[in-house]
Amino acid sequence: MILRYKTIAFIVVTLALMACDETLVRVERERQYQIINSKFKEPQFVDPLPEFVSSPNTNSEETNPQLTQLPEIDPLTVEGDMNIAGSSTVFPLSEAMYDRFVEDGYTGTIKLSSIGSGSGFRLFCQAGETDISNASRPIKDTEIAACQDIDRQPIQFRVGIDALAVVVHPENEFLNDVTKEELRTIFTAERWSDINPDWPDENIIRFIPDVDSGTLDFFVEELEEEKETLITAPDTQANADDEILLRGVAQNPYAIGFFGYAYYQSNRDSLKSLAIEGIQPSQTAVENGTYLFSRPLFIYSDAKIMQEKPQVAAFINYFLTHVNEEIRTVGYFPANARVANSERVKFLQAIGE
Repeated sequence: MILRYKTIAFIVVTLALMACDETLVRVERERQYQIINSKFKEPQFVDPLPEFVSSPNTNSEETNPQLTQLPEIDPLTVEGDMNIAGSSTVFPLSEAMYDRFVEDGYTGTIKLSSIGSGSGFRLFCQAGETDISNASRPIKDTEIAACQDIDRQPIQFRVGIDALAVVVHPENEFLNDVTKEELRTIFTAERWSDINPDWPDENIIRFIPDVDSGTLDFFVEELEEEKETLITAPDTQANADDEILLRGVAQNPYAIGFFGYAYYQSNRDSLKSLAIEGIQPSQTAVENGTYLFSRPLFIYSDAKIMQEKPQVAAFINYFLTHVNEEIRTVGYFPANARVANSERVKFLQAIGE
């Protein structure tokens, strides 16, 4: 199957070769941590779509011959720039996918920013500056309305599953397993001994994602706690940069924090992961749904964007085709075959195939 945008890309390449221009691959990776102020009142969540958990032996095309095939994309023929921003959790996965896209021949410019899901949606839905919005939570009703105000209809593509890791200093010997109720108190109390008299009489130093983070939204949703309560708790440092959160916990024996499982996997020698209700984050626990903090990961775009910018359609096509080959290396888990297939079908409908 040949896409209309592939034909356009071939024409552009031919013209470029005729001009004898030397193409320079320039991938601009930037991390933006400036919180973008919003006048929107914090809305309620849109209910996430169900059945995102992987099932054993249903994670690859090899074991799912019925998986809808997408048109083959040759990155060498794709030209034009892209702007992608949003979730810090989805960032490593998007980074891995565009690294592969470039390695396979893409010669355009990709601007990839890690700014949090909320800020990402503001750039996508209010400013209209981005082509793809990364998110670790579903888009909200007010964000959809904002998109529609600028003639965008966001399309959600589920690209995998994350297990949120709750971590402490590796030398922490008093904390190994916590209940949901204990965790709620840990992130609001002042001292460890306030929760359990056998724990140290030391201040709890907390490192948490900032207010625009989809990770924070998910965490408070699961704990049934108010976001403001966590943000304003004593000795709490909020930041959009997961690496800053990671270093903060790794350098303080009385610290605790949480972020996407991939960041823990990459730094497990300097952190200690806590079991929640007796269950550690793992592939098995995520796949069978027994780990409390398991969630789907998304990228969002718009059919009009994909039609007007064939390079965006090509990248999303490539992303959905190859994501399961990269996702475990990053530290996340693939969605099951039914979900993967539905996202492929959705993409084909968006580009008019």
